[in-house]
Amino acid sequence: MSQQRYASVLLFGAPGVGKGTQGRILGTIPGFFHLSSGDVFRSIDIGSPEGKIIYQYSSRGELVPDDLTVRIWKKALEGQIATAKYKPREDLLVLDGIPRNPNQAELLDSYVDVQLIIHLRCTDEEQMIHRIKRRAIRENRYDDANEDVIRRRFQVYHQETRKVLDYYDPQIIAAVDSLGSPAEVLRSILDYLIPVQNRHFQTHGHQFQ
Repeated sequence: MSQQRYASVLLFGAPGVGKGTQGRILGTIPGFFHLSSGDVFRSIDIGSPEGKIIYQYSSRGELVPDDLTVRIWKKALEGQIATAKYKPREDLLVLDGIPRNPNQAELLDSYVDVQLIIHLRCTDEEQMIHRIKRRAIRENRYDDANEDVIRRRFQVYHQETRKVLDYYDPQIIAAVDSLGSPAEVLRSILDYLIPVQNRHFQTHGHQFQ
């Protein structure tokens, strides 16, 4: 029996670019289900074996090993399906924070059918670092509080994560400027997303109510 692949959209970009903010907004719109790998990791007990490994890497601003990342992500996704929070026939899966490198993209291919990548772009790295530090205070995020760790995350993004874009067909990558207001950015994202959502609904014979 072949593994079902879930119709997915990736929110992609450097740390602090607004992937989580846009993902959470999209997740409130019927027909989209948002799954953030960062939220999944932060929900894991830091005293558990997996939690200790995650903290060991994230506290240095480095990537958690690929096999563990995908295993934890898959377990979280299956939990959302089991509780019917995510309904694959009805919802487009909106992912942020995964894949973080080309190997993770390859591992995910067994589970997701990536139909669109929203590449949130920001040319002002210092502004993003400031945004992350502000968010750390607001949301009590230990992994975002240390500027050295933040800068290390940007190094990892440029050395490893940025290459994910080369893994996928350029025709499914849509560049969106992330420096506008959340509402402006959302409008730009929806211009690309709505046709993809419509195709998903037509494929499964659904109609908007």
